[in-house]
Amino acid sequence: MKKVNLFASLLLCVAIVFSGCNASNTVKGTGIGTGAGAAIGAGIGALINGGKGAAWGAGVGAVVGGGAGALIGNKMDKQKKELEAIKDAQVESINDGQAIKVTFDSGILFKSGSSTLSDASRTALTQFANSLASNPDTDVQIVGHTDSQGGDKINVPLSQKRADSVKAFLETKSVTASRLTTQGLGSSQPIATEDAKGIQALNRRVEVYILPNAKMIQEAKDAASKK
Repeated sequence: MKKVNLFASLLLCVAIVFSGCNASNTVKGTGIGTGAGAAIGAGIGALINGGKGAAWGAGVGAVVGGGAGALIGNKMDKQKKELEAIKDAQVESINDGQAIKVTFDSGILFKSGSSTLSDASRTALTQFANSLASNPDTDVQIVGHTDSQGGDKINVPLSQKRADSVKAFLETKSVTASRLTTQGLGSSQPIATEDAKGIQALNRRVEVYILPNAKMIQEAKDAASKK
């Protein structure tokens, strides 16, 4: 089992590396076969600790690659360009261009120790919501993270409340609730060394994964089969 998970993780890393290249998501969507696509999809599910992400990984693996993958990649390309206009948001392609990851520094969204959205964050999240509303054929996974200060009893509930706060705000901006799921991972997935002065703040973040839903996947399959 560990070998399978390692293989999926390695393939996911390859996808992320490719996502940083100059090729568009449309081009990258054609560049990987179905079997590897399934493994990478499973890797994303593992990355966000299961739940809806894992289910999506299993589904999208069947369409990554070829014409259907290119169609999905093209749609994700367009939305990624919209999202890149949002100040204080890091936007990147993942899963070989088949999905988008948006990272918000929680210091931008929340005051220390709080799950109440700051006034300044509402502009960025309103832009984000507008993009989601104009691109309805996606599912959205919102994941909260903290640094290690305070311990799991504080950090896990706080990270969940922060993810839920983002979800609740997006719903007020006409993003359909059924598209949105949340997860709080506390300090379990750091991206920076905790003992480095000032660096641990990077671990306090909210990540949002934008994933093709069943409708987009089926339409991509149908369109590709007609070509």
